[in-house]
Amino acid sequence: MKKWITHGKNTVHQVLNGRSNAFLISRGSKHVLVDTGRTSSWKKLNQKLDILTAGNGLEAIVLTHTHFDHVENAAALKEKYHGKIIVQRSEAEYLMRGNTPLPQGTNFLTKFIVTSVEMFKGGGRSLESRYKYRSVDPDIEVDETFCLNDFGIDAHVIHTPGHSYGSLSVVVDDELALVGDTVFGVFGGYVFPPFADDPGVMIESWDKLLKTGSKIFIPGHGGDRSRKELQNAYDIHKNLKKGSG
Repeated sequence: MKKWITHGKNTVHQVLNGRSNAFLISRGSKHVLVDTGRTSSWKKLNQKLDILTAGNGLEAIVLTHTHFDHVENAAALKEKYHGKIIVQRSEAEYLMRGNTPLPQGTNFLTKFIVTSVEMFKGGGRSLESRYKYRSVDPDIEVDETFCLNDFGIDAHVIHTPGHSYGSLSVVVDDELALVGDTVFGVFGGYVFPPFADDPGVMIESWDKLLKTGSKIFIPGHGGDRSRKELQNAYDIHKNLKKGSG
């Protein structure tokens, strides 16, 4: 199990990997989960949480956004571990109805996928039904920032829209950031997500992340990215945006 330890003695455990990552931030007996993975990972997630929390439960569950692959276990986790669900205000309604619209594709293949889903909406066994999940009511709705110190860890949540309009990132000790799908980590050195509702706004969110001073950026899919990798990507896309403006 991969983990990171910050200078403030907060430990970040990667409790799920593969199709979707999930992370547990721990300090002493206090624990905050970031994202929940898919229902297919429920057994694995439970086993790891039971060991790492030692029966203390979760203080909170931060959802970086409400796409199905990040929230499918949220309702069940709240029931078992009693953590308060934290989501960005603009996506709270999606979470309560268990259905979040798919983001737009950012390349030819992903644009085709999204178009195909839209074409088959409402027809027979709709592709859209694959992306629904068990609904749950949020406990805390975040606007731009939210401090997690009251939950026993040295971290704060910031609004980093672009992949989705309510995307959040969790900055731990101003040293590392759990960034959901604002940064992509599957292909070596490549950080641009294959889906994003507003790529221009997402690039602005990269700048916001860089300004936190974090040195490591840990995404919802794939492996961590260095500050240099994100800075290079930001510089390239910022200049492209200027050139097209």
